[in-house]
Amino acid sequence: MKRMKKYLFIGVIILLLIFSGYYAFLYYSSYSQGYRAGQLVKFSKKGVLIKTWEGQINQGVADSQIFYFSVEDKDTAVIRKLVNLQGKPVKLTYKERYRTFPWWGDTRYFVINVEQTGK
Repeated sequence: MKRMKKYLFIGVIILLLIFSGYYAFLYYSSYSQGYRAGQLVKFSKKGVLIKTWEGQINQGVADSQIFYFSVEDKDTAVIRKLVNLQGKPVKLTYKERYRTFPWWGDTRYFVINVEQTGK
């Protein structure tokens, strides 16, 4: 009986280490980084149980040229800028993650900086 509890405890510890490593990999590594420019169409905090900041910029005429992005809650300076720049042309610096979790955002694209490009 003691042996079984010991193996169960070791198994739980191994599972926690695997999950922690996976989570750390997804959070700290990025698939790509880049820039997108366009008119900021929408930026809002949305969600039922978990609220996340989501936005979109229009990069052209067609609907297929809409870029959807998320912003982490900790990036308060970026959130403030985006709230004030709605409807204006912007240049976004983003990082793309391998995948996302519901408490991070709806997309894999996370904006880390924003600049106004025109009036």
